[in-house]
Formats: sequence, structure tokens, C-alpha cells
Amino acid sequence: MERDNMMHGARSALNKNMDMREWAENYLKEKTKKEKPEMTEEEFEHFWKYHKPEIMHEGSAEAVQAFKNRK
Repeated sequence: MERDNMMHGARSALNKNMDMREWAENYLKEKTKKEKPEMTEEEFEHFWKYHKPEIMHEGSAEAVQAFKNRK
């Protein structure tokens, strides 16, 4: 339940702060790209287009924490 609360809070923060959202999206995209080295750039962009919503949802708490720790 705590994880769900953290995710909800992180998603709310991302919806209210567009700078944080852009940073978080780039963070998760780069992280995902490193996890899929077998994909070409074109394959990855196609993959990202269709999987971005679920990756953003699942990674929102991690991305917000990384955003806060980046400074």
C-alpha cells in the first residue's frame, strides 16, 4: 500500500510540475534505453512510443526521487 501511495504522490507531482515531468520522462527513457541495448534507435523509438505510459506510471516514484537527488 505504501508503494501505491508513493506512486500516486509522484504522479500528482509530475502532473503539476511540467519541468519535473520532462526531466522524469527523459530520465526513464534513458534508463530504459540502457536496458535494451539490442534495439536500434528506430526500434527503441517505436517501443518507447507504445510503452511510455506504463513505464512512466511504474517509474514515477523512482524518477521523482532521482529528480530531487540530482542537485
